[in-house]
Order: sequence, then structure tokens, then C-alpha cells
Amino acid sequence: MRIHYTKFLVLILATLLFSCDRTMEQINTDTSRIKTPTAGSLLAPIQYEMSTYGYNRADDFTFQLMQVALPFPNEGNTLSRYYMTESTGNGYWNTSYKWLKQAREMQMYAQKEQNNNYYAIALVLDAWISSNLTDAFGDIPYSEALRLEDNIMQPKFDHQKDIYIQLLNDLEKANGLFDTSKPLNDLDLFYQAEQSAQGILKWKKFANSLSLRLLTRILAREGEVNVKERIQKIVNNPAQYPIFTSVDDGTKIHISGQAPYLPPLARPQDFTSYRAAGAFFVELLTANNDPRISMFFTQARSLADNKTIGFKGAPSGYALGTVFDFQPSNLNQNLAKAPLTVLVYPYAELQFTLSELALRGIISGDSKQFYNEGVLATLAEWKQSVPEDYLENPVVAFDGTLSQIMTQKYIALFFVDHQQWYEHRRTGYPRLPNNGGLFNDGKMPKRMQYPTNPRIMNTSNYNEAVSRLGSDDINLPVWWNKP
Repeated sequence: MRIHYTKFLVLILATLLFSCDRTMEQINTDTSRIKTPTAGSLLAPIQYEMSTYGYNRADDFTFQLMQVALPFPNEGNTLSRYYMTESTGNGYWNTSYKWLKQAREMQMYAQKEQNNNYYAIALVLDAWISSNLTDAFGDIPYSEALRLEDNIMQPKFDHQKDIYIQLLNDLEKANGLFDTSKPLNDLDLFYQAEQSAQGILKWKKFANSLSLRLLTRILAREGEVNVKERIQKIVNNPAQYPIFTSVDDGTKIHISGQAPYLPPLARPQDFTSYRAAGAFFVELLTANNDPRISMFFTQARSLADNKTIGFKGAPSGYALGTVFDFQPSNLNQNLAKAPLTVLVYPYAELQFTLSELALRGIISGDSKQFYNEGVLATLAEWKQSVPEDYLENPVVAFDGTLSQIMTQKYIALFFVDHQQWYEHRRTGYPRLPNNGGLFNDGKMPKRMQYPTNPRIMNTSNYNEAVSRLGSDDINLPVWWNKP
């Protein structure tokens, strides 16, 4: 009986292993992996993964620091109270380097294939990911990063200045490499350049617009880097250095909800669980008479009778022990449902950048005109019509101050990865209130602490980077933000 039972098990195992003429090698093959990588095959995964990760970073990191939304009710250690630890940046560090590796693989394949468009795109993707990474931490591994094949397992931390110069040079190189007469071979989630070579022109605009983002970020380092000269070189020569000229040029991806392009959040209910809209952001949209307010938020309710009381958020970092007599507005779950658009670099952002540069006298042009275009563009991004006399609203009407430009830019950067935080650190705008319960002495963190992994696995280079900084402190400015 035992012999028959053993034979039966062997027969079942054989059937499972070799049914349908599948070999052991076929069974152990991961069919989800790209078998023969090409430069083009790497593009869509990088675009989707980093764009949707940026959406999630805006949702669970930037919103808290920048008083867009907060955990509620909550009196514990949260980002909304400026509480940050060594682990805060772990996921951002690891995910960014994971997909930066893919961008560098794309460069390698593009060079082998002698395809300048993919090579240029890879340089742009590298600059996009790397700039966000260094803006979060400061000095990071860059020139020696991701080079295990060269036996570099403990990469040095490059100076942020050197990283920025390299990224800006790479973006200028990309601008010269793009061939706007040739479409791509594979799927392009940003610009559909596989359908038309017009998409390549938009990639070129992305490269130069990204250069302007980075150059504006390092305005305070004029003299160390020829910042103003580089800005003027781009803005004054649109034929050679085209930039975004419409909402359609802005960088974004459309999430259909059909696999594999699913929404960043699997369950929309998680988007609103134990959460409230930030009073500062809600009040700003209300004062603007912003038509998107119901698209972004739900209405608050009185706890006494459960009646709606309009749009009313909770003060971010509210004082411990605060008692609320209302249920605050929350984020609208539709923001997490497909179909949706994930913004990477909206056209409105560039217009506010140009408005600032004109206001500072760095470029010619009318600061008010750029500003107005930015205000209108950010409504168009969300497919909202412009209310009558919107630009005449005293809160919205251009007053010629950097504060107003940056406050409206802050609204335009809703859901754009970390950009609200980076711009606030650079300019100090908008002025965010201290509602009595902020930690860190009420000071906005100026960087993330380095994650655990490099501290343990790359100790000597980590220590050198920290010694240049002074200490691994969230309150110490990165290179471009030093006074």
C-alpha cells in the first residue's frame, strides 16, 4: 500500500512538472521580465513607476509638510508636525536609485543601438530622478553610483554643486541630440512619441524646461555657477532651446486603470482614512474662488447636527489637546481613482518660474503676463473653466510680489512629487502658519537624513558627506539653499 501511495505521488508530481509539455526551465522562467532589453523597452516602466511614485510621495510626504493634508485625528509623531527620522527617506532613496539604474541601462542600450533619441531621453530621465534625489538629501552618490559591474560597491558622495553642473550639462547635451524627424520605436507614456515625431519635440521642450527648473533652484549660487547666463541662453533662443508653450506640452501620464497601468493607490478608501484637508490650503483655494475646490475636497460637517458647513480644513500641526466641534473636509476620493492624470512637470510651473525670473530682471518679458498664464494654466490642467473676473479677484490679481507668485505656484504644484517642499525651502513661500503643535522648534526641515543603508554599508563615504554638511541634521541647508 505504501509503495502504491509513493508511486501515486510521483505520478502527480510528474504531471504538475511536465503537463502541457512545459520543461523545468520554462516553469522557472519569470515571464514578467524583459527577455531581450532594448532602450525603448525600458522607457515606459521608468515613466510609470517614477511618476506614480511621485504621486504617492506628494500624497504621503509633501502634503503633510506643506499643510495640504494631515493625519486626523492625530497628536503623535507625524510629518505634519515636522517630525522626521532616519527612516523617513529610506523608500525615496531606494526607489529613486532603482529606477535611476534603469535610466542608465537605457543610456547604455541606446548607445549600442546608436539611437540618439533614446540616449537623449535617458539623460533627461537621469536628470529628473537625480535632481529630485539630491534636492531631498544634499550630497549623494552620483558619479560612482550603480556601478557594481565596475566593482564599485561603496560609491563616493558627490558634492551637490558637481551633480547640478553635470545634470545641466547632460540636459544641454540631450537638447542637441534629439532628432525631431524620427519617432520612437516603443511606448512613450509622456508624449506618445512612438505615434508621431512631434512627441520628440515635446521631449526636447521637457529637457530645456527641466533645465530652467534646476537653474532657478540654484539662483542663490550665481557666481559659483553661471546660472543667469545659462537661463538667458535658453529663454532667448527658443528655436534652439524650445520650452513648454502650452498645457499639452507639460509632462504627465494618463492612468487608464487597465493593467498594467493601474492607479498609484489600490484602494481609494485608503486615500481618505484617518485624514483631513489642511486648513491653510483649503482657505487659500476658498479665497481664490478656485473652481477646483470641490474636485479636491469634501465639505466639512458639524458634529452637533451632521450638517455640511462648507469647506473647512483642520489646522496642520494643531496644538495638542485641541477639541474640534466639526469633522473637517477631507480629500476627494476621486483624486485616487482611474482614469486620472499624474503630473510630473506641469506647464503652469514653468510659467510661474518665468514670472519670477522676469520679476528679478534675469529675463526680459512681462512678469504679470507669465503669472496670469500660470494661473489660467493650472485650472486648465484640471480641465476647469475660468470663473468670470477670476484674474481680477484681489487675492489672485497680480501684485508684483514674489510671495504671490510662489503662493500660486504652490497651488499649481498640487500632487507634483516634492516640488512644493523644494520651492518653499528655496524661497520661504508661502508663509505657513505655526498652529501651536509643530515639533522641530516649528522649523521646516531643510533636507532628509541619509537612510540607514548607506550609513551602515558605505560608512566611510557616508561619514565624509556628513562631515562636509556638519552633521546628518534635517535643519542644515543643502548647497543651493545656503545663505
